[in-house]
Amino acid sequence: MTITITAFEWSPDGGKGLARDTRVRWALEEVGQPYEVRPVSFAAMKESAHLALHPFGQIPTYEEGDLALFETGGIVLHIGERYGGLLPDDANARARAITWMFAAVNTVEPPILELVIAKLIEGDKPWRAERLPLVEDRIRGRLNQLSARLGDADWLDGAFSAGDLMMVSVLLRLRPSGILDEYPDIAAYVARGEARPAYKRAFDAQSALYNGKPPTG
Repeated sequence: MTITITAFEWSPDGGKGLARDTRVRWALEEVGQPYEVRPVSFAAMKESAHLALHPFGQIPTYEEGDLALFETGGIVLHIGERYGGLLPDDANARARAITWMFAAVNTVEPPILELVIAKLIEGDKPWRAERLPLVEDRIRGRLNQLSARLGDADWLDGAFSAGDLMMVSVLLRLRPSGILDEYPDIAAYVARGEARPAYKRAFDAQSALYNGKPPTG
């Protein structure tokens, strides 16, 4: 069965790997599964055909035969469970890897997204100057905790897993802020993720689609 995912027809990040389809691409590259990409315009994301796949009108979606999924965490978990390479065989290690997936999107990502919103969407609001330091402090609080847990290990729990894939993907959003550079151990952890051949293939594929330019016509 052919796997098809959706991606932005043009992403505001200009193909820098921050759009969430990169996480799904990376997972599929790690497990060696070919896939096709269906670009979706912002207008089409709100139409009934796409809403039938993603009720919140976002990307990515994942189609495989009669299975349709949305939300990157759920998609990556499905890929890890169906194909080998992203989740450990040991039941306890597998459970811990899944826990780290949830930690990435439920604990670490929310304050990072707050920072993105504060800078890009609420940038002209009068409270921006007061809000930014508060959001940045919340991010540093999470990074302090993550740094303490990571220590000098290469990955979060033994070998690379879907938990690391999701965590690195989330942390990459911090790079433009400079906060990531304050934590050399976490920055090195992210760099290890980016150095994986599967990530490079996913990044290059996403970058080639967008080419840094909005569509014309």
